[in-house]
Amino acid sequence: MRRSGDFSRAVRGGVRTGKSTLVVHLAASSSEMDAPSVGFVVSKAVGNAVVRNRVKRRLRAIVADRMPDLPAGVLIVVRALPEAAAADYARLDADLGSCLRRALARRPQVSP
Repeated sequence: MRRSGDFSRAVRGGVRTGKSTLVVHLAASSSEMDAPSVGFVVSKAVGNAVVRNRVKRRLRAIVADRMPDLPAGVLIVVRALPEAAAADYARLDADLGSCLRRALARRPQVSP
């Protein structure tokens, strides 16, 4: 995800779930046929550039493993919280999995 409009749509119009290390925003994209789209927000509150990049790399790897399981037509924004800087890969993976499951369960279903 690269356009600010997609980020805004997911954050403002979607479902939000969170853990102590991250928050996941999930919304429907403009087309149900689109591949899932994921964006990341890692602010300076998380740490210096080295720490932020490490957190982003870990989150990207975790999401890449989960992409085949994500439904088509969703926009997902993963926002790292300051506690993510001290979290290891396994904790980020568990937290992201939990947040995604809850967000997908709470998203409004589109009727045919």
